[in-house]
Amino acid sequence: MALDAAFWRGKRVLLTGNTGFKGSWAALWLKRLGARVFGYALTPDTEPALFLAARVGTVERNTVGDVRDAAAVDAAFALHSPQIVIHMAAQPLVRVAYEQPRETYSTNVAGTAVVLDAARRCDSVRAVVVVTSDKCYDLRGVDRARAEDDVLGGAEPYAASKAGAELVTAALRSSLFAAQTLIRPCGLATARAGNTLGGGDWARDRLMPDLIASFIEGVAAPVRNPGAVRPWQHILDALRGYFVLAQRLWHEPAAFSEAWNFGPPASH
Repeated sequence: MALDAAFWRGKRVLLTGNTGFKGSWAALWLKRLGARVFGYALTPDTEPALFLAARVGTVERNTVGDVRDAAAVDAAFALHSPQIVIHMAAQPLVRVAYEQPRETYSTNVAGTAVVLDAARRCDSVRAVVVVTSDKCYDLRGVDRARAEDDVLGGAEPYAASKAGAELVTAALRSSLFAAQTLIRPCGLATARAGNTLGGGDWARDRLMPDLIASFIEGVAAPVRNPGAVRPWQHILDALRGYFVLAQRLWHEPAAFSEAWNFGPPASH
């Protein structure tokens, strides 16, 4: 199924985490598709920040808020009556998760629960995409690309937080989002992507931004895990996948409400 611009025209989309790297690109593209984009996120935490450099805030209505704040999240849903929810808000960095595990778990796991609880109580919502990570899998004893039915796990805080977000979503999908529970059809899926590349990523501890910064400064580039093998893809490829998934959830919620991997055919 191709990305359908006509589908998005006029759709009300609540996008959490819209001030981050992925979220800023998502907001710009959705606006170009004709969607009515409502952002909910903390202020940008990098300098520079794509959200500010690309003036994302001028093309959408943005609410500054924390996804762990249930009252504020509920208010955003009540104000905007979104039809589609794309949940990207997260603590996205592995090293920060080591430094701040409690904050990482509360944002990535509890924050996901808050957003999904608000979505299932909002009668206008028809499709929800929860963006997690390919790091949600248990890596022990499997020397191949991960499949959606592989065991979830995590040997470090960030990976465990993403596995937790997956488990929260799966539990709500099979219970409170079940067809017999809601008064309207509503699809709920998770999107598990690997490393994304693209302009405007100024977050710390990212391989490509670090390589470019080291080249500009004329210093040796830090390589934290030279033996790692990861799937890489351009940011727009990942976003296109998320948007197409939302379309499918809208049209066929029962068939597409599950976990989906997004990545290239090979890892490097």
